[in-house]
Amino acid sequence: MKFKKAVFPGSFDPMTLGHVDVVLRALDLFDEVIIAIGLNSVKKSLFSAEQRKKWIEQIFEQEPKIKVEIYSGLTALFCKEIEAHYLIRGLRNTQDFEYEKTIAQMNQQIDEQLTTILLMCRPEFSQLSSTVVRELVMAKHDVRKFVPEVIAKEIPNINIILKP
Repeated sequence: MKFKKAVFPGSFDPMTLGHVDVVLRALDLFDEVIIAIGLNSVKKSLFSAEQRKKWIEQIFEQEPKIKVEIYSGLTALFCKEIEAHYLIRGLRNTQDFEYEKTIAQMNQQIDEQLTTILLMCRPEFSQLSSTVVRELVMAKHDVRKFVPEVIAKEIPNINIILKP
């Protein structure tokens, strides 16, 4: 039987309950899920990559099938480097689908062994995004309904500095 390793890439700035839901459902499909925090020079991050990695490791500390990595560059090349043949992406709406379809097709041009698995988010998470959560955090609004408890507990105590 072939070992199935998947990558769930994103900025996870911060990780939301929607992200957590996608990861937990992906665990039924794969032997190992790598949550890959991508460093994107175009996006301004609210939290450092190291902080995001720490939070994600705490969220999934009881799950041995999950690993957390930080990477830069093309996701398809990262997958090839770590010998992962599956990419997991969550879909909230039709706009997400169109975007992810284009990216999946490009990734397959880079690595024809890479298959993208699209998981529809649950209805209660269809409006949830890290962007919205970041705006709420900047406005000092309570985000407990949108992020895992470990993140919600720490956010009020973190000095927020936009990181390139």
